[in-house]
Amino acid sequence: MKCIILSMAIIFGTCTFAQEKKSDTAKTKNIEGVVITKQVFKKQSDRFVYDVAASPVAKGNTTFDLLKQTPLLSSTDDKTLKITGKNNALIYINGRKTNMDAESLVQFLKNTPAENIQKIEVITVPGSEYQVESSDGIINIVLKKKMSDGLNGNMRFSNTQSKYNASQASFSANYRKGKLGISANLNGGENIQAQRYVLRNGTSDTSNESVGDIDDPNKNLGGYLNIDYQLNDNSNLALSWNTWANKSYNSTVSLFNTITSGNKTNYSWSKNKEDARSYNNSLNLNYELKTDSLGSKLNVNAAYLNYKRFQFTDNRTYASNVNGDIKKMTTQVFQDLPQVINNFSGMVDYIQKFKNDLTISVGGNYNKTKTDNDSKNITYFFDPVKDPDSKPNHFIYDENIYGFYVTAEKKFSDKFSGKIGTRYEITNSLGTSDNAPTDDLKRIERNYNNLLPYLSFNYAINDKNNISYSFSSRMRRPSFWEINPVKNILTDYNYTQNNPFVKASSTYNQELTYMYKSSYFLILSHSYFKDAITQVPLQGYPVAPDGSVGANPVLRYIRTNFGDKQEMSAMVGIQKSFFKQYWTTNFNIGVQHNINNGSLDTDPTTGDRFKNKEGEFIVYTNKTNSTSILIQTNNTIRLDKKKTWFLGVNYFFINKQQIELGSLKSLMSLDLSIKKTWNDWTFAVNLNDILRTNIVKIEDYQENGNYNYIHQNQYPRNIMVSLTYNFGNQKVKKVRDIEGASDSIKSRTR
Repeated sequence: MKCIILSMAIIFGTCTFAQEKKSDTAKTKNIEGVVITKQVFKKQSDRFVYDVAASPVAKGNTTFDLLKQTPLLSSTDDKTLKITGKNNALIYINGRKTNMDAESLVQFLKNTPAENIQKIEVITVPGSEYQVESSDGIINIVLKKKMSDGLNGNMRFSNTQSKYNASQASFSANYRKGKLGISANLNGGENIQAQRYVLRNGTSDTSNESVGDIDDPNKNLGGYLNIDYQLNDNSNLALSWNTWANKSYNSTVSLFNTITSGNKTNYSWSKNKEDARSYNNSLNLNYELKTDSLGSKLNVNAAYLNYKRFQFTDNRTYASNVNGDIKKMTTQVFQDLPQVINNFSGMVDYIQKFKNDLTISVGGNYNKTKTDNDSKNITYFFDPVKDPDSKPNHFIYDENIYGFYVTAEKKFSDKFSGKIGTRYEITNSLGTSDNAPTDDLKRIERNYNNLLPYLSFNYAINDKNNISYSFSSRMRRPSFWEINPVKNILTDYNYTQNNPFVKASSTYNQELTYMYKSSYFLILSHSYFKDAITQVPLQGYPVAPDGSVGANPVLRYIRTNFGDKQEMSAMVGIQKSFFKQYWTTNFNIGVQHNINNGSLDTDPTTGDRFKNKEGEFIVYTNKTNSTSILIQTNNTIRLDKKKTWFLGVNYFFINKQQIELGSLKSLMSLDLSIKKTWNDWTFAVNLNDILRTNIVKIEDYQENGNYNYIHQNQYPRNIMVSLTYNFGNQKVKKVRDIEGASDSIKSRTR
C-alpha cells in the first residue's frame, strides 16, 4: 500500500527537518566495516569532514546507524537521511555516486556492516559538477585504503521486533589479486510495515473520519557485483551490476469510515488488498584515465537501467452501522497499475590540475528515459454493475536531458580558496495518453533550459577559526510516478491523484559557516523554492467543468506545483570527546523559520473545482509562517578499559512547524543501545523510540471552515538484536567504486 498511503507519507518528503523518497531520494552502495581510534570533525573547502577511523560508534553497527550518528546528519523516519535538518542526502562512495534506487538503498544500508570507513564527508551545498536536484546535499563515504591482496568479507544477521517481527541478513566478499578486483554482496530480509491511521476532514457542516490499519508485508532480495581491472598504471576499466527485487503481496487496508452531512450519518468499511512486486537492474561500464602526475584524469561512463513494478489492487467498500458490523458490498474497484522504466545514460568528466593550485573541471551527461504506464481501472456498483466511465489509460512518457558543466577551483593561499562554476541543462519531454479524461492530458510536451550557477569560498582565519560561504541554484524534476495520471484509492471519497502537468521547480540555496577548533560550528542557511512540488488536499463537493456537481464531498490529495516557500535556519553544534574518549558526543541545536505561500482552487488533472454545502467555491491556501527548534544529540559511552563494551544514547526533538499539509506537531525520539565486541564478533541490542513519541500528527484549519487532520503511527518503537562477523584478510584493497551514468535518474523511480 505504498502508493495508497502516499498522501500521508508525503509528510516525510515535505518536512524541512531531518528524516524519507523519494523518494524520493538518498542512495548508497557497498560499504564494509570500521575500526575507530580517533575523531576529527573539520571544515575543508566545500565540505565537512568527519574522521571516524577510531570511533566506537562504527564497529558492529550498520552503515545506516553510523550515518545517523554523524554530525549534521539525522533521520526521523528511520528511512531517509537529512543534512542540517532539512536537505535531502545523496550517498557517494569515494567520490562516486552510488548505483542503487532509493528503496533498495535503505535496505542495503541497514543490512550492511560499516567496517572499512575512514571518514565521512558532508557536502551541504554541492558544486556544479554534481548531478543533484533541488536542495539535495551529498554524503561521501571514504573507505580505508587496503595494502595487500587476498580475500575478506563480513556476515551480519539481525532481528527486529515492533508490532511485527522482521529479519535481515547480508553477506559481503572482497577479493583482489594483482590488477583484478572483484566485490560482491548479497542481502535480503522480510518485514511487515504496519501503520495505524486516524484521518479526519470536512467543513463546518460535513465531516469524514476514517480509522484503521494498513499492513504491508515485504520480502527483499538484492545485491551487486563489481569487477575492476587495472589496464596499466594510468587507466582502469570497471563493470558494475546492481540488482534488487521486492515482493509485497497481500498488503491490506482496513478503515472504518464515518460520514456526516447535516443530521445524516453513514457508516462504511474500506477493505483494500494489494499485490505488488518490483525489480530494479542496472549495468554500468566505466573507464578512467590518469593524464598526468598532478591528478588530472578523464572519466567516461555508459549505463543502462531497467525498472519494473507490477501493482494490482482490489478496493472494496461495505455498508456498515455504528457498531462496525460489515454488511453488503456497495462498491468494488479493480486497479492494475504497472510501470516500466528504461534509461540509457552517458557521462564524460575531465579534471585538469595545474601546478599553481588551479583545477578546471568540464563535463557533460546525457539521459534518455522512457516510462510506460498501462493503467486499468474498473469500477462496479452494487449488483454489480460496471461503471460505464471505467476506462484504461496507457500513459507513455519520453524524456531527454542534456547537461554540461564547468568549474574552476583555486587555492590562492594557505588561508583562502574559492570555487566558481555553472551547469547548463536542457530538458525535452513528451507525455502521451491514449485514453485521457480530457484533451489536454492526451499530449503534454515540455521543453526548457536552465542555467545553474555556483559559488563558494573558504577562509582560514587562523589555525582555530574558519569561515566559508556557498551559493548554488538547482532544479527539481518530478519523479516518474508523480506524472503518471492515476489515482490511488484509500476510501470511496479519499484518494491520491498524480499529475502529468507537474513542472520542474527551481531552488536557490546559500549557506554561511563558521567553525572553531574543528569541534564547534555555526551554520546559517537560506533556501528559496519556486513552484515547489508537493501534495495538496482539495475537498468539498466537486464541480466538473460542465457544471455538474458531485453528490458527496470528497478529499483528493493532488500532486502539483504549490506556490513558493522559503526555509531559513541557524544551527550551532559540537563534536568532541571527553574523559580520555570514554564519552564521545555530537550535539546540534537550531532554529528554523518556514515561509509558505501557496493556494489552489482547481484540480489540475480534471478541471474540477470544489464547493461547500452553501454553494461557495473553496480555495485551499497555505500562507502561514512558522518557527521551530531542532535538537539532536548522539552519545557513545565506553564502559570498560579494554574497549569492548559501549552504551549509546541518542535523542532528537523538533517542535511543531508549518508544512504544506498544515501544522505538524512536535516529534521526539529517544534511542538506547548496548554493544559488546570480542575478536571478530560484535553483538548489539538497540532500543528505538522507547518513549513512543515519534508519531506524526498534522492539523490544518482553513478560513473557509474546511479542516484536515492526520494521525499516523508507523510503530517506530522497536528492539533490534544483531550479530556481525568479519573474516579474512582485513588489508584487502577495496574494489574501485564507480558512479553510474544513470544514477541521477534512479532517484526519480519509486
